[in-house]
Amino acid sequence: MDILTVLILAIGLSMDSFAVSIGCGLTEQKISFRHAAKISFSLAFFQGIFPVAGWFMGTEIKGYVESIDHWIAFFLLLFLGGKMIIASFKSDDHNEMSDIYSLKHIITLSIATSIDALVVGFSYALASTRNIFGGAMIIGAVTFFFAMLGIRIGKDVGSSVGSKVELLGGIILIGIGLKILIQHTLM
Repeated sequence: MDILTVLILAIGLSMDSFAVSIGCGLTEQKISFRHAAKISFSLAFFQGIFPVAGWFMGTEIKGYVESIDHWIAFFLLLFLGGKMIIASFKSDDHNEMSDIYSLKHIITLSIATSIDALVVGFSYALASTRNIFGGAMIIGAVTFFFAMLGIRIGKDVGSSVGSKVELLGGIILIGIGLKILIQHTLM
């Protein structure tokens, strides 16, 4: 694949991570650069490694994963979004879902937003693309950029939104899950 195609693909794949990052910035307006980089790195790592994993898996299990990838992403995002919405109606204390620093939370978000990248890896394998690693690095770098940008946007918007920003973050996660589900069921 040429570099322009890989860049366009990388931008498309990074949009879910971008939206999730906005939710993270909304949830925690006082997030430090170090923590934003940690979240962004996790999102970028999984977004970059899943195409490689998909490429190695190849066509043998493509039909199996392709038929359920959208359901996996939908339920992961529905679960996380639902917990955030419920938490937004509880006390204003720092609760479990507002802890965007939790490794479990970060990895779950990273996997949920990267399921489609696994299928991209299958496509690379079908197209006999030999340079999967270069494409994966570009996908990861673009995702890191958009994730950092999303956290910054969330922080800026969050300070003017108010104290119930978890509600919006939860709605964003569920919206992403619905988008993934609808896209795949219409295809």
